Amino acid sequence: MAWQEEGVLLSVRKHGESSAIVEAFTRSHGRHAGVVRGGGGRRMAPLLQPGGQLSFSWRARLEDHLGAFTIEPVRSRSAHFADPLALAGLSAVTSLLAFALPEREPHPGLYTRSVALLDMLGDEDVWPLAYLVFEMALLEELGFGLDLSRCTLSGDRENLAFVSPRTGRAVSREAAGDWADRLLPLPPCLLGQGPATAGELLDGLRLTGHFLDTRLAPALGDRPIPGARTRLVERMRRRF
Repeated sequence: MAWQEEGVLLSVRKHGESSAIVEAFTRSHGRHAGVVRGGGGRRMAPLLQPGGQLSFSWRARLEDHLGAFTIEPVRSRSAHFADPLALAGLSAVTSLLAFALPEREPHPGLYTRSVALLDMLGDEDVWPLAYLVFEMALLEELGFGLDLSRCTLSGDRENLAFVSPRTGRAVSREAAGDWADRLLPLPPCLLGQGPATAGELLDGLRLTGHFLDTRLAPALGDRPIPGARTRLVERMRRRF
């Protein structure tokens, strides 16, 4: 059994004396693990950085075996390591994908979005909103998407201002009434209404974070959402 494909390196952990088990995310093979011989040594450390774009060649005797990777560099994203916020964004993306994606299940649309986001981490004017949209897409891809198309109470499509924390559906300002303080704010940037302010970004991350915690995590055995995501939100709060 063998395949070769370009992808993103999600995680690395030592295996035995000198090898490493790495997880890749590719368009056609999803999140896929394999052993890299020599991957635990210093020589390969610069190549085996989460977020790097690599060419992965996987081979195993049987399809359900762990198998082994040989890898070649495509492009590095190590330039982002000098910016603490961009590095936090990279770590949050790779950690969430490694946490949430089913093993060996293709998600080509999410793969394309993830690569585009990682490639724009050098542009602070655009990537924070793209990251927020990435979290929305991750929820949607895994079956926990939010319905922001119309008010769940009135059916109106205008003046949508909140999301029900229970149903994940939008609520208009008028329909919310006295219940507004029990709902989650819906930032206009998630409705395509212009660029995001700092406050909107943080409101959006509070919104997606709620559903990552209450829907996605319990579906995966109630493991906590990776700490890298919390650290990114904290850095965004301090920066913006």
